[in-house]
Amino acid sequence: MTKSTLLLFDIDGTILTSGGAGECALRRGFLQEFGLVEDLTAVEISGRTDSGIARRVLDKHGLEATPENLHRFFEGYLRQLELELPTRSGRVLPGVLPLLHCLRERAHISLGLLTGNLERGARLKLQHYGVQGIFAFGAYADDHHDRNMLGGFALGRAKEIHGVEFDPARTYVIGDTPHDITCARACGARAIAVATGSFSVEQLAEHQPDALFADLSDLPSVLRALGEEAS
Repeated sequence: MTKSTLLLFDIDGTILTSGGAGECALRRGFLQEFGLVEDLTAVEISGRTDSGIARRVLDKHGLEATPENLHRFFEGYLRQLELELPTRSGRVLPGVLPLLHCLRERAHISLGLLTGNLERGARLKLQHYGVQGIFAFGAYADDHHDRNMLGGFALGRAKEIHGVEFDPARTYVIGDTPHDITCARACGARAIAVATGSFSVEQLAEHQPDALFADLSDLPSVLRALGEEAS
């Protein structure tokens, strides 16, 4: 069956929470690589890309975002992330696994990632929490530091894999921040917001997503928001 529906999932705050492993890894990696203390104050994390965060942190300390400095930042972060994940009480968020298992059985649906994580960081997190092997492709912070640019990468990779252009009306971005909603709008997709991250239902509602949930545990309702029938 030809794929006709494209679902693009955010990771942190949508699929899982790492219990603070990511932020701790950013701080410790930066200290290890640059010898500078960074407490991440005045640096927005939620909904931003790792490459965008790196640029903000480097700028805050008067360092240029050169390819060398970015590489050092990323390597320090990823090294620390691998160490931090096993020490944290993170988890897969409510309703995620039943939803993903249901969706992957539907032959017309393609599942991908649209995340602010670096690709290696995304894989570390998904593997640690047992959610690997579900997503055929993704768009990551490696592709661009501006999250609003990532939709184009995701759509391009979906076309490469499946050989079809996905209709924006049948493309959904599922995320937990206003930035995910904006990102969906930037590529013409529908926005499904879930308040399992750092933004409340009320805060997300202000950005007028196409559908909004407290979490993803109401499977029939989430399926309907994705244009699917409950089996």
